Amino acid sequence: MLAAYAVVMAGMIGFYPVVADHPWLGTAWQVAVGWGAAATAVVGVRRHRPAGQAAWLLFAAGVFLNATGIAVAAVVEWASGPVYPSVADAFWLALYPCLVAGMLVVQRRHRLGGSWTATLDSATITAGLGLLSWVYVVRPTVHDASLTLVGHLTLAGYPIGDVVVLAMTTRLLIRGGWRLPALRAVVGAVGLLLVGDILWVVWSQLGLEVTGLALSGMNMIFLTSFAMVGAAALHPSTRQVGEPFDDGTEQQVRPALLVALTAAALVGPAVLTTQAVAGRVTDAFAIAASSAVLFLLVVTRLAGLVRHIETQSRQLRELARTDALTGLSNRRDWTTHLPYATEQARRTGRPLTVVMIDLDHFKRFNDDFGHPAGDRLLKSAAAAWQEQVRAVDRLARYGGEEFILLLPDAPLADALATVERLRAVTPLGQTFSAGAAQWTGVETSDELVARADRALYAAKHAGRDRTEVADAVTAVP
Repeated sequence: MLAAYAVVMAGMIGFYPVVADHPWLGTAWQVAVGWGAAATAVVGVRRHRPAGQAAWLLFAAGVFLNATGIAVAAVVEWASGPVYPSVADAFWLALYPCLVAGMLVVQRRHRLGGSWTATLDSATITAGLGLLSWVYVVRPTVHDASLTLVGHLTLAGYPIGDVVVLAMTTRLLIRGGWRLPALRAVVGAVGLLLVGDILWVVWSQLGLEVTGLALSGMNMIFLTSFAMVGAAALHPSTRQVGEPFDDGTEQQVRPALLVALTAAALVGPAVLTTQAVAGRVTDAFAIAASSAVLFLLVVTRLAGLVRHIETQSRQLRELARTDALTGLSNRRDWTTHLPYATEQARRTGRPLTVVMIDLDHFKRFNDDFGHPAGDRLLKSAAAAWQEQVRAVDRLARYGGEEFILLLPDAPLADALATVERLRAVTPLGQTFSAGAAQWTGVETSDELVARADRALYAAKHAGRDRTEVADAVTAVP
């Protein structure tokens, strides 16, 4: 169905220049494309039944109202001649709130409401484009004495609507909306709408009259925008629109986004330079206000990135010194801490004891019950032992089924009593061998650990399920 729709719409849009100059057929042709796209969007919603149906119905309503405005404008011109503003403007402007509301539904369904980084980025781009809209569209209309108040508001409504829609679209893209083909088609439709509006502004600023092929080409841009909304609703990925997602990229600044943010930040200086070269700065206050807002937004975004990096650094440090399976300190962290502990013991003259622990017959346990059971044994043993040691003690997984315990301010007798408490709570009826070594006051950290390791192997050779105390020597042979 999507392929057939694409062929029909391509044919109608491609044939439009042939009928564009006909008084009524050209108008009817545009309305038919718009209404057809809106009807197709409704059919797509009924066919795919996406989670965020309201968004698609709002998009369809916006296209329908905008296309209806074309018919209303033709009727008004036939009845009263060229009138501005007219009832048709209400229909054309209705497209903007429909698009904005639809985008809000999509973002809320995707749980993007709390994404402050996307909000900051889209606000930055919006502030830059808002300045352009003010300087080249809104302000000139404010000083146009030929317009009534309603005329001023109506004419200003188009660029304001464009900026708001662009802000919503940018926010959706930043938060991953580009991943779904259906949303990419909606973004394409919005992009064509904005391109058409920008071309209108450019031609108006140049004082050119849009007629003939130029007018037909302009209208074809808007018709293609209509058609893309219908195509988006027909695409199978419509089913995924409205499903929550979070790709974890909230803090990332992709190259395309960085370019857009940079361009937005440079809008103020560019406008100021342009007016200065022309010899008349007419928007100094607007440029200053926009630049201040952009500066604050960029600083806020930068502060968020710094906080994010600091948080990640803390997490990485924690991961680097924590054993992933047991949650205890790992060998690197324990080994790094040991020299500080020996130095403190040297200054205070208090005892320091190291105990190495090895679960008995752990390989056999793994072979009998499987590695998942072995992992559970290690985790439960670590948790049980951790509850039996003091807050100042440092229990770590040394490697495999080996653990190591640092007991500052603990004489050898107290350390051995602690080991027996650990033995009593070892889960699943398992036993362990242990080797204890009290620091001599002169040996290095490596020598202290080596003595505890030799004592551990002595306990294993002596029959396991016991604790051996290392000889008090000062160096490793």
